[in-house]
Amino acid sequence: MSDLGGPVLRPLPDQVARLLRDLVAPPRLAAHLRAVHDVAYQLLDWIAREYPSLAIDREAVLFGAATHDIGKTIHTGELSGPGSAHEQAGYRLLLDHGVTEPMARFARTHADWTRPDIAAEDLLVSLADKIWKAKRVTDLEQLVVDHLALAAGQQPWQAFMDLDTVLTRLAEDADHRLAFQAGYPITT
Repeated sequence: MSDLGGPVLRPLPDQVARLLRDLVAPPRLAAHLRAVHDVAYQLLDWIAREYPSLAIDREAVLFGAATHDIGKTIHTGELSGPGSAHEQAGYRLLLDHGVTEPMARFARTHADWTRPDIAAEDLLVSLADKIWKAKRVTDLEQLVVDHLALAAGQQPWQAFMDLDTVLTRLAEDADHRLAFQAGYPITT
């Protein structure tokens, strides 16, 4: 348990932590990425237990969750306000730092899950980026349900019920994650 009474969040992957240090990332951004990464980790553990037939690149999802908003190191106004300039900027930034395209893509796909070429991994990063703060997005969740049901050969309603249960559980810790993030300054 953390000092705030909530669960202790998993640390970011070493490669991501180094990159954030090199970019002098705002502490609030690093805290946000850590919270989303932790939720993605929990989602992946649940999928591995309950939907093992869904082939997921775990490493890619965790890296994507840990870097999806890295473009906010450039577009710092989007740390506390709306905007999407960070998406393409983050993608370019990751490529410029030697990250492969399949791993960098999450910076530009995490807010656009309606594209026809979107993979389950992209959906899971997007879902983690929403549920970390208990935000439910019906169309995004339905896309994840479709992948789960297809992989398990079950009716979509069953996959929906299963996903709803785990998302409800994850949402219960949102206040702790929000407090964790708020405990860090927006600027360095």
